[in-house]
Amino acid sequence: MQIRKLNTLRGLAALIVFFTHFSDITHWLDGALGGGAGAYGVMLFFLLSGFLMSYLYLNKAFTKSNIKHYLFARFARVLPLYFVVVLSAYFLTVSGNDSLYHIPDFNSLLGHLFLVYGESVFWSIPAEIQFYFIFLIFWFFAKQRSGYIYASIVGVMVLLFLTNFPRLYGEIYEIPYNIFNVLRSLPYFFVGVIFGMHYHSFKVPDYLRKHGFILVLGLIPLMYPEFSFVSSDAKRRMWLSYEVLFVMSTVFFCIVFLVPNNNILLANKLGDFLGKISYSLYLLHMPIIVKVDQFTLSVEMKLLVSLVLSICAAYVSYRFFEKPLATQIRQAANRGNHPKGSMAS
Repeated sequence: MQIRKLNTLRGLAALIVFFTHFSDITHWLDGALGGGAGAYGVMLFFLLSGFLMSYLYLNKAFTKSNIKHYLFARFARVLPLYFVVVLSAYFLTVSGNDSLYHIPDFNSLLGHLFLVYGESVFWSIPAEIQFYFIFLIFWFFAKQRSGYIYASIVGVMVLLFLTNFPRLYGEIYEIPYNIFNVLRSLPYFFVGVIFGMHYHSFKVPDYLRKHGFILVLGLIPLMYPEFSFVSSDAKRRMWLSYEVLFVMSTVFFCIVFLVPNNNILLANKLGDFLGKISYSLYLLHMPIIVKVDQFTLSVEMKLLVSLVLSICAAYVSYRFFEKPLATQIRQAANRGNHPKGSMAS
């Protein structure tokens, strides 16, 4: 069963990242929407990812066939476009053109392709892929030993806190790696997994299911460094603050569990569209903003042009590359599960 309102939440996450980068690059509103606030959009992506993996797979048997389907489905969604953009950025950079992203040498390229390192918006993709493998451990325990999931999540989160999120990065044979990225994102994946585990079983009283809970989304801009009432360093540390994790988890919980699924602001065609193109929008928007910023236009016109071009580029990418290739990969995986001569239901 599709939870339609999550499409809009995914689109909103991509737009948060877009507006943050636009504010940083063009100094729109004196950069008030920037300052690293795009992290809140990425946090939503990670919460969604953990939730959907848990929601879609933990009730399925941990079999070779299901694992294969899971890995092909996850990788087909993320890797093809990522590899194309990374490779394009590398070849453009070495030819003296930084119009896409800056990947200056072959070792940096290998770090991206091996999914252990990522510059700019690429940093979140290795973290996502690495968690796909961590999730297999949770799936293994889901049926008979689900308590181990909670125990391991609590243990890892306490360990991360006590060790101040160890900054594990460096080079191996001159290939850069950065394990810190997945460590700082783990708590968000974990919370998403826990919510997904209980989505079917958690019974929310009818009197708590209110459309007004959509206003909880207003807590996100209140955490922006320029707007926040918080006086501690939590508003700057973001990823390393369990206070931020609590607020973002509260936002996610309210949207997923308390806002009715038929909320017109979340369940609509525009939200469906933005959710579908959100990944392409996330990967492609930044070079467009940088290019548009070079034009002699008012900042408001730059915003409009950047947003329109980014959405158009994301749609073309999704419609003619991302979606058809992902479909072909999934179909190939399904054919592999049904040998010739067998009857597939």
